[in-house]
Amino acid sequence: MLDQPLPAEQCTQEDVSSEDEDEEMPEDTEDLDHYEMKEEEPAEGKKSEDDGIGKENLAILEKIKKNQRQDYLNGAVSGSVQATDRLMKELRDIYRSQSFKGGNYAVELVNDSLYDWNVKLLKVDQDSALHNDLQILKEKEGADFILLNFSFKDNFPFDPPFVRVVSPVLSGGYVLGGGAICMELLTKQGWSSAYSIESVIMQISATLVKGKARVQFGANKSQYSLTRAQQSYKSLVQIHEKNGWAHHSPFPYNLQAGTHPRRKMANPGASSPSSFPRHHWTNYL
Repeated sequence: MLDQPLPAEQCTQEDVSSEDEDEEMPEDTEDLDHYEMKEEEPAEGKKSEDDGIGKENLAILEKIKKNQRQDYLNGAVSGSVQATDRLMKELRDIYRSQSFKGGNYAVELVNDSLYDWNVKLLKVDQDSALHNDLQILKEKEGADFILLNFSFKDNFPFDPPFVRVVSPVLSGGYVLGGGAICMELLTKQGWSSAYSIESVIMQISATLVKGKARVQFGANKSQYSLTRAQQSYKSLVQIHEKNGWAHHSPFPYNLQAGTHPRRKMANPGASSPSSFPRHHWTNYL
């Protein structure tokens, strides 16, 4: 069970480590070798990279490959080999995952672009007020999900994706003006190339619930835009580069291992959220 959330106007530092992480994960989180090692199997039992993926999603992967070949022939290649290869792997892993197959979330490529994803959070904690709000939203508007947008740059996975809430308009949940999300792991300071996109999705879902996000029924939807979200994100980074991040972690999801490790006590000597100037956030929350 999650701890009581910190005040919504404060941000938190994601604790992405567990007591056993040093034994389970490589010391160098920038080293991607463990991704390849994870897939290695004896030669006689080696599986195809497409095993466990449904026909519909295999067709999407094949379409992406076809588009990439055509772009190459037309001299209109976008992105980088490094980012494209990693994003294809992330998409395959998602299509194979039980969370995806179980309907916890859905992924759609915007205009068939591997670098622009729409992610629907279809299930949140059923005991949360946010879950109840989404049921009401379904009755009112026919949509009972939270729509996120992930945009990736050429240097992914070494830089994080830019993530924002598209709809519905939320209050609390560490969601800033324009729909940007206040999480250290979504900044260069807190990001690691070892993080999987599915784990980031699950972390965001937990963060919204932990921060007591609520749907703002009747709110002006135009207040959520890419431009305003980018402005809020830029301000967020500047503030935390100066003041640091709070060392209280409400997040139970281990981004590397995809598990819920035993919680550690917060460092009693660490700076508390109350140490951050409150007025900094009034323009962005």
